[in-house]
Amino acid sequence: MNILQIVASMNPNEGGVSKGIRNTIPELNRLGVTNEVACLNSPGSDELWDDSFTIHCLGPSKSSWAYSPLLRPWLATNLSRFDAVILNGLWQYPAMATRKACLSRGTPYYVMPHGMLDPWFQRDPSRRIKAIRNWFYWKGIEHKTIRDAEAVLFTCETEKLLAREPFRPYRPKKEITVGYGIEEPPKESPREKEELYNRCPALKDQTYLLFLSRIHPKKGLDLLIQAYASLRDAVASDKLQVEREPFPKLVIAGPGLETPYGKRCLELCQSLGLPTRIPTENTKASSTSCPLPLHTSHSAPGPAAYFLGMVDGPLKWGCLRNAEAFVLPSHQENFGIAVVEALACGTPVLISDQVNIWREIERDGAAIVGKDNLSGTTSLLRDWHAQSEDTKNRMSRNSQASFRTHFSIEMAAKKFIRSIEPADKRTPRKKEEAAIPCR
Repeated sequence: MNILQIVASMNPNEGGVSKGIRNTIPELNRLGVTNEVACLNSPGSDELWDDSFTIHCLGPSKSSWAYSPLLRPWLATNLSRFDAVILNGLWQYPAMATRKACLSRGTPYYVMPHGMLDPWFQRDPSRRIKAIRNWFYWKGIEHKTIRDAEAVLFTCETEKLLAREPFRPYRPKKEITVGYGIEEPPKESPREKEELYNRCPALKDQTYLLFLSRIHPKKGLDLLIQAYASLRDAVASDKLQVEREPFPKLVIAGPGLETPYGKRCLELCQSLGLPTRIPTENTKASSTSCPLPLHTSHSAPGPAAYFLGMVDGPLKWGCLRNAEAFVLPSHQENFGIAVVEALACGTPVLISDQVNIWREIERDGAAIVGKDNLSGTTSLLRDWHAQSEDTKNRMSRNSQASFRTHFSIEMAAKKFIRSIEPADKRTPRKKEEAAIPCR
């Protein structure tokens, strides 16, 4: 089977969709399914140089709608080479172009919304204008994208149920929960710690909590910073009695520090008296847009926040493996690839109940879950800080077990293939492949 994956951008800095595609394609290839990707990045984009599969860059795109005049002609010429098309994402020009091209050529297409039909986007007060725009766009255009697809593919059952809420008419031919996953992380190597400590030497021999995601209002980093400062104050005033020392640092890894929200988070650290450090490797990119004083005299144990910028490869795995816990108080998280990567590394997760996979992880004893508000995030950190070392070690073991039970890429890839494979070509389903638990 030959599949075309269509996505607006394969830039890893722009969120988890491109990462999910990169995670899935190698396993699909091992199962005999060939994949190519069409995106609207500019040809020769620096962030795409090391991918092992074929990427057709048909950009640069114009405006937030991601319009490119090259996409439709390319699809008209190339669609005949593919058995099926997977449209990753909605609300932009590639969705409309894919629908029209596939209908004219008779090529089946499937929509994978990646959480873009979550009702949070219509209900969040900060998105009122965008919500109105989306309602009109849905009525005029996007409901047809869903209606004419062979099926809508969801990463978990919660995403499927939430997608039914915000818009009418909503009439997909089929709704299929295909699951999602990642490959097993590479074996731990000394290089991981080397790169971590090269990026931020003050973290050597220090414990820390890790936020690894885009710095974006949806992710709740402002809540985490306030909750972390609250934990510091509670411990300092003896209101929170704990035996363990030293106090963990806060590591914030991910792109977006130069955005208005990123600068507000830095200002929040300053207003709370929280020492803040942007390591040298990240200062050049951020100093002009984040002109706040950087406090560097805090290598001793104690509260401090470190903004590491974008991390990948051994540096990313070093961040995940050496954290005592991963924290994501997100207001909306369809799946959370970084959450699953933390589990795979044996790192317990502290997450909000707006991360759609929280039920499975909490049930497995690998997570502490709270509300996506300041009270809930503060409780996450306090509950974690009060746990015994035995409990934390048990949660670490549970984390890897939860990953292998629910989020194996092999299971997800097999379910994905069965969902789009013509019925007359399907092989009998083995009992262990019957379903991917995701509620």
